[in-house]
Amino acid sequence: MYNLPYYKAADKQDVIAFMREHPFITLCGVDANNKPVATHIPVLISERDEKIFLNAHVMRKQDHTIAFDTNKSVLAIFTGPHTYVSASWYETKNVGSTWNYQVVHAHGTLRFLEKDELRQILTRLTDKFENNPHSPALVKHMTEDYMQDMMSAIIALEIEVTDIRHVFKLSQNRDEKSFNSIVDHLSSSENAEARAVADAMTKEKSKVKGQK
Repeated sequence: MYNLPYYKAADKQDVIAFMREHPFITLCGVDANNKPVATHIPVLISERDEKIFLNAHVMRKQDHTIAFDTNKSVLAIFTGPHTYVSASWYETKNVGSTWNYQVVHAHGTLRFLEKDELRQILTRLTDKFENNPHSPALVKHMTEDYMQDMMSAIIALEIEVTDIRHVFKLSQNRDEKSFNSIVDHLSSSENAEARAVADAMTKEKSKVKGQK
């Protein structure tokens, strides 16, 4: 990934906040034959002893589950809205178009958890994403037979994050007029992701070239 200073957040907590806002990750690994594997799962993020941990669950007996059991080194990719940016919106001409996006790569070590921990993670995941203490979809409202059947097919995991890298590519390298033009065009787009990128750019405006 890019490693350019003007595409970086000023504060590590900004990166963690982004991860919390985009918890549906792509989890990547490599199997015993060096074949890449990936799966897509929601995760819970916690901080303990100045370390970051990710918790989730996956189905048993899948290619990624087997690979993660063999090779514990994994990569969790957190992605946000992204959009095309036309060079026609720049003040400077004869410059190529680009793509704006935000992404975090969290490298870490995965371990599978025991069944009692699986129930705890299912409870926490459902509580968080239901966001309604009265929802009938909460784990506490499920029958024990259903819970046992479901838990027999899945396994909980925890990833201890060992390294975090990120790119928040939001046209911070452009001059002020070009930057504002990009925001205006994206804000008026019918595409929801383009408008979301415009919102993210507005928050980064203080980093634009030429700004104080």
